[in-house]
Amino acid sequence: MTTFLLIRHGQTAWNLEGRYTGQSDVSLNETGRNQARQLAAQLRNNPPDVIYASDLVRARETAEIIAASLALPVHADPRLREVDQGEWEGMVFADIIARYEREFAARKADPLNVAPPGGETVGQVHARVQAAVHDLVARHPGRRVALVAHGMVLALIRLQAYGYPIERVWELVPPNVQVEEVEIREGRSG
Repeated sequence: MTTFLLIRHGQTAWNLEGRYTGQSDVSLNETGRNQARQLAAQLRNNPPDVIYASDLVRARETAEIIAASLALPVHADPRLREVDQGEWEGMVFADIIARYEREFAARKADPLNVAPPGGETVGQVHARVQAAVHDLVARHPGRRVALVAHGMVLALIRLQAYGYPIERVWELVPPNVQVEEVEIREGRSG
């Protein structure tokens, strides 16, 4: 069994503006950096053994701030990237609904198979995230692994850990810099 500390990256300007960030490489704002420093201080009492992060700058920067405080390296893994939002990246929710109402409704109804125009399905993200988690469980049995990533990625790991159906993915997206501890055995929650 591996214990994961699921950590969503710190705040970005696009988070504040309500923009779909996806795989756009947006950095933390000053609030996000402060959030990461506060989290690093909290983790000193019960630190992880290893830190993995998405290779996108907002997650990597959050992880690096935490890692510097704990004298640990950060291992970047592109499989932990956020869902590719395609044409929706950089757009605010209201504009997506106005311009892509039908596509948005179809994706919400069938996240496994329907992608934003030019983007990824939740099913595609789920497959790459499960592969990453499988590898980390095999590589770090019995260890505490900090995993700094993105809302959809963490929601999918939470689904796996708790055995929830994929239709609940949207309600499981955590807020910025929330930490949640979950245990995962090879192929299932613990």
